[in-house]
Amino acid sequence: MFTKILLPTDFSVCSAVAAGVARSLAERFGSRIAVLHVLDEPATLDPMFRGDIPLEMLRSRMENFAQQNMDAFLARCFSGFESFDTIIATGVPYREIIGKAREIAADLVVIGTHGRTGVEHVIFGSTAEKVVRMSPCPVLSVRQGDKPLAHS
Repeated sequence: MFTKILLPTDFSVCSAVAAGVARSLAERFGSRIAVLHVLDEPATLDPMFRGDIPLEMLRSRMENFAQQNMDAFLARCFSGFESFDTIIATGVPYREIIGKAREIAADLVVIGTHGRTGVEHVIFGSTAEKVVRMSPCPVLSVRQGDKPLAHS
């Protein structure tokens, strides 16, 4: 049913819970998972964020940091599971997620959601919500408190 599953991650606990669900589905359906992390491009362009650090140096540091976090995330969530690829992209997170879902012809996006409400939701918005609204394929949003599917 699901050949390709896209799993966007920000390396949070919330993403780890979504990874558990994606892994369970992949094991159940024989799917391959594409684990995607998006470096937030607008943040790198903001002088308040980067200070006096040259843009190329900041990008390099962010890429190194993302790769280290990706490696740790994979070790934590995919130990003993081999059917995955990794992607590190740069851009606006929800746009990159939707673009990668199209590019890899994902059958499903499994995305963690922090479940922010009220003022926090208004200020930070919701990447997961935008992905749900614009995705070219079904989206399974997983809240941090959700229980992972049982492994077979």
